[in-house]
Amino acid sequence: MANAGPKYGLSLQVQKKIDQKYDQDLEERLVDWILLQCNDGRPGVPELQRPAPGKATFHQWLKDGSVLCHLVNSLSPSDRRPIKKIQTSERAFTQMEQISQFLKALTDYGLTTTDLFQTVDLW
Repeated sequence: MANAGPKYGLSLQVQKKIDQKYDQDLEERLVDWILLQCNDGRPGVPELQRPAPGKATFHQWLKDGSVLCHLVNSLSPSDRRPIKKIQTSERAFTQMEQISQFLKALTDYGLTTTDLFQTVDLW
């Protein structure tokens, strides 16, 4: 989707409706919760940085999967982290692999696959 051109006609109308439904307050609450959950001072876990406000930067913050992996690891005891190695990479394949690991950890945590998004939803 990175190579998508400008939207016209019906596509533009649909995109405008989607943009109108975006909740900036919800984004801020989610970022606060993720940072509170993940930045708890555990040894060997890097501190996550707050993204700049906005839909595009929030999307970029989650897109590589590393924040999501840190989040799911924070829900488990440190000796039983579901994702052993969290990578930050610019390569799309590595980022999508991180998201797949996050989704697998969620199913192991007890969520059903029908309640989850797919990796390509962030792409």
